[in-house]
Amino acid sequence: MARVVRFHEHGGPEVLRIEDVDVPGPRQGEVQIQVKALGLNRAEALLRTGSYIETLTFPSGLGLEAAGIVEAVGEGVDGFAPGDAVSIVPPISMVRWPAYGELVTFPAELVVRHPPSLGWEAAAAVWMQYLTAYGALIDIAQLRRGDFVVITAASSSVGLAAIQIANRVGAIPIAVTRTSGKASALLDAGAAHVIASAEEDLEVRLTDIAGPEGVQVVFDPIGGPIFKPLTAAMARGAILIEYGGLSPEPTPLPLFSVLGKSLTLRGYLVHEIVGDPARLKAAKAFILEGLEAGALKPIIARTFPFEQIVEAHRFLESNEQFGKIVVTV
Repeated sequence: MARVVRFHEHGGPEVLRIEDVDVPGPRQGEVQIQVKALGLNRAEALLRTGSYIETLTFPSGLGLEAAGIVEAVGEGVDGFAPGDAVSIVPPISMVRWPAYGELVTFPAELVVRHPPSLGWEAAAAVWMQYLTAYGALIDIAQLRRGDFVVITAASSSVGLAAIQIANRVGAIPIAVTRTSGKASALLDAGAAHVIASAEEDLEVRLTDIAGPEGVQVVFDPIGGPIFKPLTAAMARGAILIEYGGLSPEPTPLPLFSVLGKSLTLRGYLVHEIVGDPARLKAAKAFILEGLEAGALKPIIARTFPFEQIVEAHRFLESNEQFGKIVVTV
């Protein structure tokens, strides 16, 4: 028996329950982990409210990231043994492989030995943010030294990861945040420029920063009306990668900017990296090298104990965080 977080109906954070359940041992190709810390993601709140891309049956578990100690390995698993310190690459299905629990099981290919310099909290905060940013900026956009890259929702964990990855390859990260309240923290986190979109003219500021040649890459989880100023400031042949839909407003197609500058508007989910063994291998190598070199450093906004999972989800939905929310087990 182990404690896990489940929910029996869609709703707010209060529907989450900690329950004792019987956790079966790992099957062939799986690794079972005694969890020490969990990383929280907006996808989990979407699943909880019934707004996520994945369907479920009740009661359902949830969670995409964890770090802990290998408890047992299934048949056919090589390279892991009980006692190993590991962290989890987010699975394609968190309903099939939920991470919120004291004892969890994942496919061996999604289990990683992280650098020993990382504590449990940092290790639980690695893979979703860095894989998401790597897949967009490096794998798809081929971000290069000297490129201007716009990162919206920049104070999120993925936004901060994108700033660090941009700096690692010599690109110039422009952080976009709603107000100037987090501007100083974003500059400290490595942003070359910060724009407060609710207080400044986004198109004018981007044009001032990037000059007449424009921005080469835009990395955005918001959508909505922001598409117009973003595309207006993009360079000829530039790419906008959309990985979310946080705006409640319709997202317009800025047709003349797209046509006139031959822009690429690209939808993206981290699943396409996780589901491709070759791309995942390259991503792991890039991220592990960055972690070991100290160029990639997870920023933890706040930690909660496992017993306060409801409060942790409330904080997740507050939009007050700067970086990753972690739950310790």
